[in-house]
Amino acid sequence: MSTTEERIRQQISENPVLLYMKGEPDAPKCGFSKDAVEALNKTEVNFSYIDILAAPFIREKLPSISHWPTFPQLFVNGELIGGSDVITDMLDDGTLHPLVKNAQAGSLKEV
Repeated sequence: MSTTEERIRQQISENPVLLYMKGEPDAPKCGFSKDAVEALNKTEVNFSYIDILAAPFIREKLPSISHWPTFPQLFVNGELIGGSDVITDMLDDGTLHPLVKNAQAGSLKEV
């Protein structure tokens, strides 16, 4: 059985575009997660997600791994991109789409 940290690192490494969020893309549970999902949806690139409300151990451990205290958190090709403000700013300045497109994400799925 793996530790929570090992599980998180595996999720990040196996999913080219991964959003740790509150809720699900079709039903976000906070405004910041909603904004992040809307920005990602505008890129028309598929992404994976993890509902941290349904995974309390991940919610508790991830900030110490990512060094980012809040949610949502977007990872692309294993690298933390940031939260909803960073994601929406990147959408606005045109850098989000090529970043996630080049990650060659699979289909939208819950991890």
